[in-house]
Amino acid sequence: MFKLASIPPDTHEGSLHIVFQGDSLITDMRSATPCLIPDEMVKVQGWDVERRQFLGYWHDQACFGVEIASGERLDAMAFQKGNLYQVLGRVEDQLFSLVGRAAQLLGWERDHRYCGRCGEPMVLDPLERAMTCRPCSMILYPRIAPCIIVLITRGEEMLLASSPNFRVPMYSTLAGFIEAGETAEQTLVREVREEVNLEVSNIRYFRSQAWPFPNQLMLGYFADYAGGDIICDPTEIADAQWFHHTDLPNIPPRASISGQLIHHHIESLS
Repeated sequence: MFKLASIPPDTHEGSLHIVFQGDSLITDMRSATPCLIPDEMVKVQGWDVERRQFLGYWHDQACFGVEIASGERLDAMAFQKGNLYQVLGRVEDQLFSLVGRAAQLLGWERDHRYCGRCGEPMVLDPLERAMTCRPCSMILYPRIAPCIIVLITRGEEMLLASSPNFRVPMYSTLAGFIEAGETAEQTLVREVREEVNLEVSNIRYFRSQAWPFPNQLMLGYFADYAGGDIICDPTEIADAQWFHHTDLPNIPPRASISGQLIHHHIESLS
């Protein structure tokens, strides 16, 4: 069980670490929980820790995200470098969320070492999750990019699309970033119209998911088809089709909110 917390304990002795080298996640191939590396193991390896972010508690044990120096050599017989996609759906959801939190906080600290207003070095605030510029008092909090993700249904059919950017051939739900001044529902209507030329109605909120690729908050919705013919924006969509729930292509895993939307709709039909 993961318990969110912001104020770190007085020491990281005896804690658990989620270790990154740049954007690469380091896993211990010998461990039953390969994403969680004990503090004593980090010390035994002699890794130079460049930054450390307190994440909270995993089963009441303090947990930190750490980034080690790029020049550190890893024991190839014990440790493996990979990315977050490689653990998606392979570890329990709460642990994946914890790993994603580590990736986002370490990336935020790494990308905000200098003030965008005056150029002076930023420092971690000791009292809250923030980077502070002491010369000009600029305060920066972790970045979160809100997005909508929507499953459009037409009776027993659902609209699924393939992106030219997908790592593996797959059909998924439509998604898009919320722009300044928009509501989530306005974004949904705009994105569907821009990406596949369709109109929707009866928009219903489903649930949200933190999505650390790299720092999104996905707001999941259902919507009903209201008109139009599919015309794909080729810069965003490689292909989009109506699929019957009994004859689906390769779809995202249940660990993703896209997979949850699809499976929830299928279960609602039974």
